[in-house]
Amino acid sequence: MSTFLGKEGAVYIGSNAVAEVRDFSVETTAETVDATVMGSAGDWMVKKATQKSWTASVNCYYDSGDTDGQLSMDEGSEVAVKLYPEGNSSSKKYYYGQLIITSISRSGSFDGLIEASFSGDGTGALTEGTVS
Repeated sequence: MSTFLGKEGAVYIGSNAVAEVRDFSVETTAETVDATVMGSAGDWMVKKATQKSWTASVNCYYDSGDTDGQLSMDEGSEVAVKLYPEGNSSSKKYYYGQLIITSISRSGSFDGLIEASFSGDGTGALTEGTVS
């Protein structure tokens, strides 16, 4: 079984690396509909999968100079995102797709660094690729 170090991951908006990334997540889901009819499966409901969707979030230390990364993600904007869980060197797997930014949060505390979080909904397919 292969395992990977989180510190090797990367997030890109278009061809630009997002600065100061602490972590990211991507979640895929499938909607279901009830397909139960009388006499089917006893007391158990029958479900059928329908549409798929995905969401992603990125947490960073805030960098006001990252104009092509953090500052390019505005609420309501659509961006081309690339998520590299294994790193972005040759033959590594990554995920990419169009993401609509739905929320941005910035926070700080007296004993920490300013943080920024970006979340969004995928529009269209989330695709798995291999770095060439």
